[in-house]
Amino acid sequence: MALSSVTILNALSRWGKYRTILDVPYAAGDRHYLDIYAPGTRNEAAPTVIFFYGGNWEGGDKSIYRFVGGALARQGIIAVIPDYRVFPKVRFPTFLEDGARAFRWVHDHAAEFGGDPGRIVLMGHSAGAHIAAMLSYDEQWLATVDLDSTRDIRGFVGLAGPYDFLPLHNGTLKVIFGPEDRHAATQPINFVGPCAPPTFLASGCKDDVVDCGNATRLGGRIVEKGGSVMVKLYDRIGHRTLIGAFAAPLRPLAPVFHDTVMFVQRVTSVHETLIPNTLFATPR
Repeated sequence: MALSSVTILNALSRWGKYRTILDVPYAAGDRHYLDIYAPGTRNEAAPTVIFFYGGNWEGGDKSIYRFVGGALARQGIIAVIPDYRVFPKVRFPTFLEDGARAFRWVHDHAAEFGGDPGRIVLMGHSAGAHIAAMLSYDEQWLATVDLDSTRDIRGFVGLAGPYDFLPLHNGTLKVIFGPEDRHAATQPINFVGPCAPPTFLASGCKDDVVDCGNATRLGGRIVEKGGSVMVKLYDRIGHRTLIGAFAAPLRPLAPVFHDTVMFVQRVTSVHETLIPNTLFATPR
């Protein structure tokens, strides 16, 4: 999406009842702030989604995604959108460490803004989906902040994410992810185990930035390991439109927002039931 398009979506997102708490520090230093979008009516046990935006691990800003936070808040879901450090100031795995710190802060403070620390779902788009996936599947990152990914994550939503993208051909990515002999440790698909959180993977069939095969391959690996996953591929939808469709004016293009909300509500329900192990495409 062009910046002007995002500006319009964010302007429209101001309609509706929800509360915002902006620029909250979750750790010391630059780009360690987050925004909170909470339902207009306070619920002491609301589910919470931590959303990591994309930007090729090189950029992005939490303020761009008000339309995502507001959309979730209007559905009774608290949305937290953190900034995190990016290249060229940092390389892998620093942005994962920042993501873990943001998760720790949300877990510790969720009750202060109406959330339940036991009902946290990770979500990301593009490079942000990679970060959320690594936190979900590779237990070492949350362990550094004394949390357990198999216990403290209720679900993972990956939107147009790169999960299995070797070999690297782009020169910048080779620098971001380091020496070739360490690349396997950067791929979420290599860390899927039987205790992985329930997962919803969405991708657009017209995505020319991140091949939708990343979603189907990761989904297949989760099934192989005995996990719970649902994969949806949306016809005629590209990389940016997938996240853009969270905004009300673009929702007719694909039901990705509805599908995400249904998944979050299901995995955070008091009477949680596992989603089916299903891999399928949904042409729209």
